Amino acid sequence: MKKLLIPIIGLVVLLLIIGSMLIGPYNKLVGLDSDVENAQAKIDTQLQRRLDLIPNLVETVKGYAKHEEKVFKDVSDARAKLAGAAKGDSMEAKANANAELNSALSRLIAIQENYPELKADAQFTGLRDELAGTENRIAVARNDYNDVVTVYNKAVRSFPAVLYARILNFDAKEFFKADEAANKAPSIDFNSDKETK
Repeated sequence: MKKLLIPIIGLVVLLLIIGSMLIGPYNKLVGLDSDVENAQAKIDTQLQRRLDLIPNLVETVKGYAKHEEKVFKDVSDARAKLAGAAKGDSMEAKANANAELNSALSRLIAIQENYPELKADAQFTGLRDELAGTENRIAVARNDYNDVVTVYNKAVRSFPAVLYARILNFDAKEFFKADEAANKAPSIDFNSDKETK
């Protein structure tokens, strides 16, 4: 009986030592995972803030530029796509929808060049400035998110965490990357739209 008891006690002690060595790294991964979720929530909050501003901006522009229906439809479609992506899609889907909305919004804002009364409208300029501020907040939140994801991804890929991170469902996270189309300024030709209408 004593011969069997000594190996069992030794095994239990060994398991306790290994378990206690894993608690610290596990807690670190949990904390980093929570940081990523928090940073993602901040991006989602700013994206939602922008989504809430857009209808007011569109309505203000519509009052001056009634015949720019294609631009209004593009903004509405892109807004709906981002709203759908914000409800749980991957960061890549959010980034792509965000880039599409940025392009549509830039065309909407560019309308002011053809309508001096719109450019002078206090509501329009206030909404435009608020939207620009939101864009800056989104950029900051995106950078913060990517910084946190970098730290998290390094942690789950480094030794010894790489040995057990995937087993415990700590997979690498996606970065919030800008869509390639976001690097190109949209081409806008209002003269051709006016001729076709």
